[in-house]
Amino acid sequence: LWSISRPDEARRSLWMDWGALSTGLGNPQDWWAALRDGSVLRLFTALFLHADWSHLLGNLVFLLIFGLPAERVLGPWRLLLLFLLGGATANLAALYAMGSPDQIIIGASGAVSALLGAYLALFPGARLGVVLPLGLFLEFVRAPAYLLIGVWAALQVVFAYIGPSFGMVAWSAHVAGFLFGIVYGLYVRAAIARRLRKRHGF
Repeated sequence: LWSISRPDEARRSLWMDWGALSTGLGNPQDWWAALRDGSVLRLFTALFLHADWSHLLGNLVFLLIFGLPAERVLGPWRLLLLFLLGGATANLAALYAMGSPDQIIIGASGAVSALLGAYLALFPGARLGVVLPLGLFLEFVRAPAYLLIGVWAALQVVFAYIGPSFGMVAWSAHVAGFLFGIVYGLYVRAAIARRLRKRHGF
């Protein structure tokens, strides 16, 4: 919130200082240098920077819708691990896919994609309650989770056209985050099942 409210030049400076930067990750020597000077942490700090209010609010809405039920199953620490590792993996995939130096990635869209993938793995047939404007009134409806995920994907396309010219939608980040989330969700689901079987003596 603080970064979005700053003037344009100050905000861009923050992006350059804390966003995920493609330069310096091309070979093992670069990785070692990034680990030593701490710049590898920019893969994580970039998750907490957003281009504008629409970018931030779009991620927050879906983080709330899917994060609350996922947290009940995963617990707070597993959910945090999913967000951070999924987001960093997504940022890294986007930086490699861009293929050009000095590109900046910001935003939590990759981490939210990881959360959506994990949610589908944990609750493949789930329906979620949401409030929608129907006519003159707000109505509570239960919609399939995959439909809401489709809405989220459509919003990313919209943001690609109405967002600031500085950034662009990193589709490779969304795909990588989503796939990471599916793998993470399947692993956690299997671990939970094993724990329950052990607890009940199966």
